[in-house]
Amino acid sequence: MTVPRRGWAAYLALGIGVVCIAWSALFVRWAGVSGPASAFYRALVATIVLAPAWLWRGRRRSLAARPAVLGVLAGVFFAIDLALFNSAVMNTSAANATLLGNNAPILVGLGSWVVFRKRPAAIFWIGLALALVGSACIIGSDALTPAAFGSGDIMAITASVFFAAYLLTIGRVRSEIDTLTLTTLAVAASSAVLLILCLWLRVPLSGYSTHAWLSLIGLGVVSQVGGYLAITYALGHLPATVTSVGLLGQAPLTALLAIPLLGEPLSASQIIGGVLVLAGIYIVNRRRVVAV
Repeated sequence: MTVPRRGWAAYLALGIGVVCIAWSALFVRWAGVSGPASAFYRALVATIVLAPAWLWRGRRRSLAARPAVLGVLAGVFFAIDLALFNSAVMNTSAANATLLGNNAPILVGLGSWVVFRKRPAAIFWIGLALALVGSACIIGSDALTPAAFGSGDIMAITASVFFAAYLLTIGRVRSEIDTLTLTTLAVAASSAVLLILCLWLRVPLSGYSTHAWLSLIGLGVVSQVGGYLAITYALGHLPATVTSVGLLGQAPLTALLAIPLLGEPLSASQIIGGVLVLAGIYIVNRRRVVAV
């Protein structure tokens, strides 16, 4: 069956989003600043880029109360997710943080079922199981050893809860608001929340090296603007459950990027895990593509 152009565009956008987000852990490590600070600048850079584009396109007309409130709420959830995940990357291995932060698909599936009465099909759980087993293989046995768990691991798990809340909120409001407006509103709200958090924690927001500033700009432009514009578009045409499982593709991609950029070669378990993750994503998405 021929898939409509918009259906292919949604999957292409999801793929672009995955590629962009796969760079986030690398940018955070290269910046070498505290988690809340890198999260704030990620959101701030994105706001600086998106706000003029939003104004230029004439999106200044008033928004209905419901989508505006939900857009801001999504931004609050995302701010907390960013602060926790970036802190996790700086307090545990980037691999552990990525795996544990990817618990969001499980929570999205359960949240859709419990809150919105949308029970995921069996194929979702089968694909998700494969993807999670693959992610576990990529990380290795250390992530599953209780003795290896620390504050960074706990922050990564907690971050996944707030990322799931972000995905569910965006998926709920996406049909009522355009991609640029929703993304701008959410990231601006995230910037405000993260600034308050940084000031409250007395986190240094200046005095960084040129390398750190360039990494923070890359984090904002590539991972946030590019990644989340694409993901927000995809959420307008794909279920949150499908999108969240697709985002698991960032784990094997981050592992591949780490070979030349961080000098971390892939082990046999990581290669096997990457294949399983991609297989899980394919199983979940294949039925959806045919049904579009």
